[in-house]
Order: sequence, then structure tokens, then C-alpha cells
Amino acid sequence: MTTAYDFEAKAIDGATRSLAEWRGKPLLIVNTASKCGFTPQYEGLEALHERYEGRGLAVLGFPCNQFGHQEPGDEAEITRFCSLTYDVGFPMFAKVDVNGEAAHPLFRWLKEQAPGILGSKRIKWNFTKFLVDRAGRVASRHAPTTKPASLEDDIEKLL
Repeated sequence: MTTAYDFEAKAIDGATRSLAEWRGKPLLIVNTASKCGFTPQYEGLEALHERYEGRGLAVLGFPCNQFGHQEPGDEAEITRFCSLTYDVGFPMFAKVDVNGEAAHPLFRWLKEQAPGILGSKRIKWNFTKFLVDRAGRVASRHAPTTKPASLEDDIEKLL
């Protein structure tokens, strides 16, 4: 059986990272963007990271430019924006596609495991969130409008 820990992705610094690095830990995987109405959610994601990292949660950000071209910068620009604007300390990855032919395999798998409303496999917008349990299985999918703080009860159940 495939789990989230079976995937790897290019980190924002260009190094390949295996999600196996977080094996046994719950994950919050989010497709992000720097110029979106939901971009202030970086603050809430960082708050979750700071509050729960010591208990095992890993927040993982995956920039994506597929929705309104709201992530136009390169990895250096994204890193600078996240650091200077939101003091992001959780791991960020290189830009990925989350839909279509070029969708990253992790996101293809996440969408299969946790379809959206009415069974849609498509990610509708930036800041769609996937909670993954300690066994690497998708526990839940959350809409872009879901504020990070509202995930605390679900996170507590996974810790």
C-alpha cells in the first residue's frame, strides 16, 4: 500500500527530500501561493507549525502557480517572501502542479485518497489542505477557505 512517506519532492532549495523523513509523524500538506486572497493563511500555518512541531506534526508547503498565476516568482523569491512576510519556518518545496498531466505524484495520490466535494479529484484553489495520519494515510481534506486554526481538533486526534 502506498503512503505519503513513499513520495519525494524537490525542496525549495533544490535538494530532493523524501517524505519518509517524517515517517511516523502526522503531516499537513498544503498547496500555497504568495499573491492569493488566502495567502495570510501562512500565518496560521506557521502558528500550527510552532505549536505542534514538538509533538510531531510536520507542515509542508508546496507552492503552485496553477490558480490565477498567484505564485509567479521563482523559488528564491518565494523563500524571501515567506521568510520576510510570514517568518515561515516549516519546510517549503519547489513549485509544483497539483492538477493536470504534470501534477506532482504526491498530489495525484492525495486527490485519489481524499476526493473533494461530490467526488471531484481536482484541487479547486490555493491553500487546499490534506491531513495525513502517522501511518501515512490521508485522514482528511480541507478547502482553501478552512482556516488553519480550525484544524487543531483534527490535528490533536492524530498526535
